[in-house]
Amino acid sequence: MQGGEKVMATTKRRVQLVYPKHLVDKPILWQLAQKFQVITNIRRANVDAECGWIDLELEGEEDELERAIEWLRQVGVEVNPVERQVIE
Repeated sequence: MQGGEKVMATTKRRVQLVYPKHLVDKPILWQLAQKFQVITNIRRANVDAECGWIDLELEGEEDELERAIEWLRQVGVEVNPVERQVIE
């Protein structure tokens, strides 16, 4: 590490994203990655023409994760916390 550089702690958070019909064909995760400094890891998903859900692991600085989740909600995606699952 060079002088003056700051090391920020990253956090991982699992969420389930639920997409309404009008967002199923939109590149929401691509937009998320473009707008925010977060790493996305799709753990499970099911998407069809009517709706979709994605179990997603997000990694990044805590405040950036909060901003990313708020943005998802603003565009119309339901965001639910995911407790430990069998998908380890």
